[in-house]
Amino acid sequence: MLNEELKSQLKQLLQLMEGDVELKASFGDDDKSNELRTFLDEVANSSSRITVQEAELKRTPSFTVNRPGEDTGITFAGIPMGHEFNSLVLAILQVSGRPPKEDQEVIDQIKALDEPLNFETFASLTCTKCPDVVQAFNLMSLLNPNITHTMIDGSIFREESEDIMAVPAVFLNSEEFGNGRMTIQDILSKLGSKADPSNFDDKDPYDVLVVGGGPASGSAAIYTARKGLRTGIVAENIGGQVNDTGSIENFITVKETDGPQFASALEDHINEYNIDKMINMRATSIDKKDDLFQVTLDNDAVLESKTVIVATGARWRKLEVPGEDKLINKGVAFCPHCDGPLFEGKDVAVVGGGNSGVEAAIDLAGIAKSVVLLERGAALKADEVLQERVSEIPNVTVVKNAQTTEVLGDNNVSGIKYLDTETDEEHTLDVSGIFVQIGLLPNTEWLGDYVELNARHEVKIDEVNASSVPGLFAAGDVTEVPYKQIIISMGAGANAGLGAFDYIIRN
Repeated sequence: MLNEELKSQLKQLLQLMEGDVELKASFGDDDKSNELRTFLDEVANSSSRITVQEAELKRTPSFTVNRPGEDTGITFAGIPMGHEFNSLVLAILQVSGRPPKEDQEVIDQIKALDEPLNFETFASLTCTKCPDVVQAFNLMSLLNPNITHTMIDGSIFREESEDIMAVPAVFLNSEEFGNGRMTIQDILSKLGSKADPSNFDDKDPYDVLVVGGGPASGSAAIYTARKGLRTGIVAENIGGQVNDTGSIENFITVKETDGPQFASALEDHINEYNIDKMINMRATSIDKKDDLFQVTLDNDAVLESKTVIVATGARWRKLEVPGEDKLINKGVAFCPHCDGPLFEGKDVAVVGGGNSGVEAAIDLAGIAKSVVLLERGAALKADEVLQERVSEIPNVTVVKNAQTTEVLGDNNVSGIKYLDTETDEEHTLDVSGIFVQIGLLPNTEWLGDYVELNARHEVKIDEVNASSVPGLFAAGDVTEVPYKQIIISMGAGANAGLGAFDYIIRN
């Protein structure tokens, strides 16, 4: 199951264990159970602190991660390889006694939940969003005996996941709780728990407060911290939309990586500096009083700073056609890496002929029965190399001049309608999934009309990334820069950081 390199890495990581861990497993006579048995034996052989015992559990194959004599409530139903392998390693380390990285106030919120909460997360091993959700619920289970969590591999437990068309899909006490990426703060908010705003009362004003957690944010914070400025970051997570990215092959000097690895490296670099990270928090408004900006958070706490760098990024743009909203996560998807495996052997459509759309069609072609790529314009906008590659795939059909008009389906997607803009003829495709890849929307709603935006609601900036408000800077996908790329966002973050430094020394 594990290659030699992975075994070596696992042995090294498990040296960090602080106590013993018992893996209690439910095996059957099927192939997957045999695979799980082999997998757990290899994990146990990597540390003398780990033992494997057989047990009867709700699902087979599955296993729990426990302390000797103590049930933590953490269960993996399936074989956590792929992106979920990290979730297993982290669970083992934390169950063994390694302290979590979460702030104490978040830990206190989790421990304060006093009702039985039994969570189940349906995941895909190729999903880049799923590990964050799985790890959040695992930690909550470990910290609070009222909470349990089971990660369920939908590809193994197909009957249970038959109607699930997007992952991660989370259920609480057998009722649907949420879909997609969720931070611990998102989860706590949905449960009605918020961080105590008084915990922020003793924070002195910052020189620079960076709002957002993506590449632009990290770069800006590192640059200002290196200048000796008191710097804070407030963000839902570190990495932002990068966490949803599959392969990254165009970040110069790094031949290949993926989104989660990139985000982890970014956080490690941020941690090298004296930067006050306030994670799992969201900014809701901004104002200025006297000489200080005031940024209000979603728990009503207020942070003050001499300057602010807005780096809140962007999110997937929707089609805005009838039927789309009610069928999001029920066949309408935005992440081919995460949700593609759920459409194995099915007919799907991809809307969007840019790089993201064509890459999605290429990826899905190896999973789906057929892929129809719909491009609104007269020509694809993707790089030539991608266009050549997609043209060679036999089960991909490219349709140009196709304007999507409606998503069809009741409980799940059953088709898509589009208008041929050359002939004015309307066509219907019978598909089970629709992957929307038509660009991004900037996360600027929280700014209101405080700062000048362009027609696309992006922050307007000058050559030093300054906005229309003195002392307020912006960088990355939230701004009007035409090319939304990681490397460009990082350069913009550095530029904004230097701009903020210059503003402070001149004012």
